[in-house]
Amino acid sequence: MFTVDEVLNKHYPQVANNPLLFKSLSFVLRHLLHEREITEFGETYPHYEDIDFVEQVLEYFNISYSTRDVEKERIPTEGRVVIIANHPIGSLDALALIKLVSEVRHDLKVVANQMLMAIEPLHDMLLPVNNMQGGTPKQHLSAIQSHLKSEGAVLIFPAGEVSRLRPQGVRDTRWHSGFLRMARQAKSPILPVYIDAKNSPLFYGVSMVYKPLATALLVKEMFKQRKKHLPMRIGELIPFESYQQTTISLKDQVKLFKRHLYRIGSNKKGIFDTQAPVATPEDRKELSRAIKQCEHLGQTTDGKSIYLYQHKNCSPIMREIGRLREIAFRAVGEGTNKRRDIDTYDSHYYHLVLWDEVDLEIVGAYRFGDAQLLTQEDHPTGLYSATLFDYKEGNDALFEQGLELGRSFVQPRYWGKRSLDYLWFGIGAFLNQYPKYRYLFGAVSLSNAYPQPAKDLIVQFYSTYFPAKFGHAECKRPYQMSQEIIHTFTGNDYKAEFTQLKHLLANMGVNVPTLYKQYSEVCKEGGVAFLGFNVDPDFNDCIDGLVVVDLETLTTKKRKRYLGDVNLKQSA
Repeated sequence: MFTVDEVLNKHYPQVANNPLLFKSLSFVLRHLLHEREITEFGETYPHYEDIDFVEQVLEYFNISYSTRDVEKERIPTEGRVVIIANHPIGSLDALALIKLVSEVRHDLKVVANQMLMAIEPLHDMLLPVNNMQGGTPKQHLSAIQSHLKSEGAVLIFPAGEVSRLRPQGVRDTRWHSGFLRMARQAKSPILPVYIDAKNSPLFYGVSMVYKPLATALLVKEMFKQRKKHLPMRIGELIPFESYQQTTISLKDQVKLFKRHLYRIGSNKKGIFDTQAPVATPEDRKELSRAIKQCEHLGQTTDGKSIYLYQHKNCSPIMREIGRLREIAFRAVGEGTNKRRDIDTYDSHYYHLVLWDEVDLEIVGAYRFGDAQLLTQEDHPTGLYSATLFDYKEGNDALFEQGLELGRSFVQPRYWGKRSLDYLWFGIGAFLNQYPKYRYLFGAVSLSNAYPQPAKDLIVQFYSTYFPAKFGHAECKRPYQMSQEIIHTFTGNDYKAEFTQLKHLLANMGVNVPTLYKQYSEVCKEGGVAFLGFNVDPDFNDCIDGLVVVDLETLTTKKRKRYLGDVNLKQSA
């Protein structure tokens, strides 16, 4: 743990250099800081660290806390997030919140000042900053960003100190802007949490007279919190898009976040636009049991399994697919803003599922259905793409031999790990078992989060090099390109102009969407077409390109890769 002498020597060397003052102040602080009790606690539980230490401290003080179940779901189970909270007690409130968040996020790190850093058992959970004297070292700030970019959760108390008594009640002092700067840099959503607690009247009285003395009383106040209950209110997630574009100053925006948090504590609507929480994960054992009952199409070389799922009532598979879909699409600026992304079409389609046997995780999934069956007059849903495009006459061959694909995703933790490629192996395994299909077609999305010129360039490029054929469809809400970009690409040199497209997009900080590149390069020239580009208001106004792939024109390399058995261990 820590001793008074260590704290004085490390943080107040000017006092340590005055023996008389040091001795007198040490005597007083040992009483105020309950050095004996804290030392005994450390000697009794020397082996506890991190969350085990937090739990033991809360048990020692008999502190309880609570939040509504529906609000606890607002803590995202994965992905980067900056959690902000008020600091009414200045001690146990932080530990209670750490415990609450850690029940959902095992990767939680806490931005801590020097005093909290003095608690050695918590070191592995802490990211140090210098709130007391300023000048946080660059490597400490880099550590915070590194954790967020690794999709971690960070907790920070923007005031940097305990709340004080104000005319409006017990409120934080001025919030520092550090939390907002770090969230902006990482493009992270922000989760506000309000803690309902307070210190004794003595503390607030002393604080009005001499603030530093009140700070010295905080440990004594902590011991007065025995057997207290701390209610917490968790607000909805504030996405990066809600605060990234603003004309107000950083200082005023910080004030808005503070006001937003206290409105949550008063059960009022916040200031910023928010996202509904994503559902909590399904039970791993139940999910694994359900997955094993599906048709096994094969196994990848690194041990992941590919299954074919058809919807059954009350299945954890569909609930988990819907949850992960929402997470994946929100991560690229899309999503339904619902707990799960599930629609009426899901129960009438196949679902190709890539399953991680080790971590018991659905890595990703693809939805597809038999177009001939789906276009029958008495079918309850019809084609999903028909909600975006009006199919005209002349689609008989497309529907008779077509497989409609869509709603594909890979959950963010598996991005960059060949997961999409593995899903295509699964599609190949399905096509090998059901060889009637010649065409793959469906809506391929382009996020509305892309800059307007980037969207124009992508649509113009793919319209130019992959013009409509194989079928006929009209967009219900056609995407309108700007006249300035409409003649950027000539259609005479695919490789050169694709390189040009990539450079232009890179200058705007974006890339060619993976599926656009995947579909367009799987066939020989003339084997891929885009029938139109439609705006989808139900998915944050993303742009859906209706792509058609003629499997008879697959390149030799792609045919061997996806329809051969070299890269996929076929199931027995």
